[in-house]
Amino acid sequence: MGKKRQRGRLVDGVLLLDKPKGVTSNAALQAVKRLLDARKGGHTGSLDPLATGLLPLCFGEATKISAYLLNADKRYLTEIKLGVKTTTGDAEGEVVETRPVPPLDAATVESVLTRFRGEIEQIPPMHSAIKYKGEPLYKLAHQGKEVAREPRRVTIHALELISLDRDRLLLDIRCSKGTYVRTLAEDIGEALGCGGHVSELRRTEVGALRVDDAVTLENLRQIWKAGTPQDLDRYLLPMGEALRDWPGVQLKGDAAYYLRMGQPVLVPRAPTEGWVRLYEEDRFLGVGEIIDDGRVAPRRLVKVA
Repeated sequence: MGKKRQRGRLVDGVLLLDKPKGVTSNAALQAVKRLLDARKGGHTGSLDPLATGLLPLCFGEATKISAYLLNADKRYLTEIKLGVKTTTGDAEGEVVETRPVPPLDAATVESVLTRFRGEIEQIPPMHSAIKYKGEPLYKLAHQGKEVAREPRRVTIHALELISLDRDRLLLDIRCSKGTYVRTLAEDIGEALGCGGHVSELRRTEVGALRVDDAVTLENLRQIWKAGTPQDLDRYLLPMGEALRDWPGVQLKGDAAYYLRMGQPVLVPRAPTEGWVRLYEEDRFLGVGEIIDDGRVAPRRLVKVA
C-alpha cells in the first residue's frame, strides 16, 4: 500500500498576524493555514479570544523554533475595569462581585503599581491550560471545581500607567513568559481596594517582533480572493528573522559540517554566552547555545534548501 500523499504546500517561515477579537488562536492559525495552503503550521502561545494583537504563526520548518518565541518576553496594552470581579478575570466571565471604586489619582495608582514591578509570584487562574492530574484547569473550572494551585514566579519588566478614567486603567505591560495578565489585573484591583478584571487586551510585542509589522486576517483574505496562496508568501518572515534580537553566528567549512552533525564547535569571535542564531553563508541552520567551554552547541536545527 502506497504512502498517503500529504496535502498542502511546503511553506517555511513566520507570519505575524494581528489576531482579531472573538477568535481563538487555533481558529486563526487554521484560517491562515488554509489561505496559505500550507502543509504544516503552529502558533506560538495562545491569545485569549477576548484579546487582539500579535500572534506569530510558524509554518513548515519554522515550527521548530516556535518554542523559542513562546519563551520570549511579551508586551500588552491592557485595560482594567475596576470594581467588578468575574469568574475568568476578564470580560468574558460572569460577574461574581461588584464593589465601589474609591477616588483614585495617578499618584495613588502609581504607588500600587510599584508593588507589581520586578519578580513577583502569581497563582495561576482556574481558567488556564495548566494541568492538574492530567486535566486542564479550565475544564475543571467549567465543571464548577476549584483546586489548589502552586504560585509561580514571573517577572514584570515594565508596568506603566497610560491613562486613568474613573473606574478604568490603561496599562502598558512588558512581562516574562508565563505571566497571566488577568491575574495581574485582579491583583492590582485588590490592591486598590475594589477588585477588577481585564476588559480589553492587546498584545503588541513578542520578543523583538512588533504588532506594527503584522497583517490582519481580513487583509490576507482579500489578497487571497484576488490572487493565489503564493501571493501571501510575501508576509512570511525568514525563520532567523523571527529571532532577530538573538546574535547571529556565521559558520564555515568543517565547523558548519560538524555542527550539522550535532557536535559543538569552536567559532572565533562568537558570543561568550547565551542563545544564538546559526548561519552558513547566510543560510539559517537553526538555533544554538554557547556552552561552558565557549563552543557553540546546536540545539534545534532546521532543514535548508
